[in-house]
Amino acid sequence: MSPLNITLIIIALVIVWAIVTYNRFVAFTHRTKEAWADIDVQLKRRYDLIPNLVEAVKGYVQHERSTLEAVIAARAEASKVHVDAAGITPEGVAAMAAAEGALSSSLGKIFALAEAYPDLKANQNFVELQRELSDTENKLQAARRFYNSNVRDLKIALQSFPANLIGAAFSFKEEPFFELPEGSTERDVVKVSF
Repeated sequence: MSPLNITLIIIALVIVWAIVTYNRFVAFTHRTKEAWADIDVQLKRRYDLIPNLVEAVKGYVQHERSTLEAVIAARAEASKVHVDAAGITPEGVAAMAAAEGALSSSLGKIFALAEAYPDLKANQNFVELQRELSDTENKLQAARRFYNSNVRDLKIALQSFPANLIGAAFSFKEEPFFELPEGSTERDVVKVSF
C-alpha cells in the first residue's frame, strides 16, 4: 500500500469516527430532552389531581382551610415554574425542584389530615385520588431517574477524550441534574397507611 492510500484510509476513519461521535451526542441530547418531557407530563398529571384531592378533603375538614389553601397556592406556584425541554437551565431546574419540594410538603399535610379524620380515610373518592397521586409520584420519580441517567450519559460523553473534542467543536452542552433541594420532604421516607 502506498503512503497516500494509508493517509486516505486514516482520514476516512477519522471522518467516520467524527460522524459517529457527533450522532451519539445528538442522540444523548434528544434522549435528555425526551426524558425531561416525561417529567413534564407527570407533573401535569399531578397538578390535575390536586384540585380534586382538595375538593374531596374540603367537605371533611372545614376548619383546616389554611392547609387546603396552602396546597392550592403551592400547586399554583409549582405550575408557574415551567422549564421547557428546549431550554433546560440549571437555574430553571433548581427553581422547579424547589417549587415541587414545597408542593410535596403541602401535600404531605393533607395526608396527615386524613389520619385525624377517619371518615375522610374511609371516603372512596379520597382513597382513589390518594392512590392515583401515589402512582403519579412513583411515575414522576421514575421519570426523574430516567432524566438523570440520560444527563449522566451526556456528561460522561462530553467529558471523555477524544469525544469531548467533537462535543466542544459543535457546542454540545451538559444538562443539569434534577436534584431535590436540601431539606426536601421527598428525601424522607414516606409513610402510607390506610
